[in-house]
Amino acid sequence: MSLQIREERIAIYPGTFDPVTMGHMDIIRRAAKQFDRLIVAVLNNLSKNPLFSVEERTDLLRQVTADIPNVEIDSFRDLLANYVRQKNAQVIVRGIRTITDFDYELQIASINHKLNPDAETIFMMTNPKYSYLSSSVVKELAHFGGDMMDLVTPEVEQAMKLKFNRMNGGAK
Repeated sequence: MSLQIREERIAIYPGTFDPVTMGHMDIIRRAAKQFDRLIVAVLNNLSKNPLFSVEERTDLLRQVTADIPNVEIDSFRDLLANYVRQKNAQVIVRGIRTITDFDYELQIASINHKLNPDAETIFMMTNPKYSYLSSSVVKELAHFGGDMMDLVTPEVEQAMKLKFNRMNGGAK
């Protein structure tokens, strides 16, 4: 009688997470239930001008996912297909809010599959209560002192207030 060893199911949830929102957290929590290990990978995209540095984003993600034991936080600068291969992951998780998201994500998934046929992309529909939510919306609200309750965690809200306070010379 031989014991069959099951391969660890590893998924990667990539994104900019600038900042991480409750919509992201919803996907993280749901995806973590589906896999042995979920790597939330912060994209270090040099073409974007993020509010938070990669280090700040990874630190915030570590804080807000500390209660989810199988979630690991990392960052990458390579092609996603290469990063997935490097981490021995089998799945890429992507959140979908709208049909526009689906169009874009389908193109990216097709490219990733061409570059790494061993990795599958799965799409998770966002909880309808977060369908309007994006990091851009949160940043605009924070910039103008809007209410971010239920949009981000308290840790993220505090970090955003501090960031905008520093950017505005302590005016807010």
